Amino acid sequence: MSRTPFLAGNWKMYKTGAEAVSFIEAAKPLLAGVSGRQAAVAVPFTAIAEAAKAAQGSGVLIGAQNVYWEKEGAYTGEISVGMLKAAGASFVILGHSERRQFFGDTDEWVARKLQAALEGSLVPVVCVGESLAQREANETFAVLGAQLKGSLAGLTADKAATLVVAYEPVWAIGTGKTATAAQAQEVHAFLRGELRNLLGDKAAAETRILYGGSVKPDNVKSLMSEPDIDGALVGGAALKPDSFAQIVKFDV
Repeated sequence: MSRTPFLAGNWKMYKTGAEAVSFIEAAKPLLAGVSGRQAAVAVPFTAIAEAAKAAQGSGVLIGAQNVYWEKEGAYTGEISVGMLKAAGASFVILGHSERRQFFGDTDEWVARKLQAALEGSLVPVVCVGESLAQREANETFAVLGAQLKGSLAGLTADKAATLVVAYEPVWAIGTGKTATAAQAQEVHAFLRGELRNLLGDKAAAETRILYGGSVKPDNVKSLMSEPDIDGALVGGAALKPDSFAQIVKFDV
């Protein structure tokens, strides 16, 4: 089963709309002619419309970093799938560890956001990951299995066609530490097995599983050489056009 590599930058709380446009204009020539993989950037809400306009025709997808599950209502500070789509977003990150840690996102919330994203035709990138303490206590698989099952609750195989899963070991985000390619592959293979249990063989074979955690131009190729690693969710290295382009072009 061929899974198109998905290389996504997560800008977190960086860049205005104008800065996003400058990034995309600089990245376009660096990515020109690259095929066989999907480049994407999750930008702040305020930059989506400008970024999406700048990215037209480039093949770079523009996405959001969070969404709320209701279509509209008295939910101060939140944003809906319809709003994201209207602004030009085509995918959304759900359950990032920083959302879970700082803003109270639970597996149940992620599952509700996932359903809303799918109903609104936004590609969902569902994040799971363990802390350093959990890894050192040999709880990695138990933690990830529970997160994945909870975050995908209610999802059926027939609705899972666009699902993307991202494994982001919390201990490797912004720390400079990276899971070795072998460590990452071990977890990705486990997650694919869990997807098989939850959604069946076809969905497990087709779902792309990304690695996130201090991905850089100098380690992306070794990570991408593993059979169950289908892309990357990139933080700091995605803030500069040249390093992001190098990651997207990992084997060119």
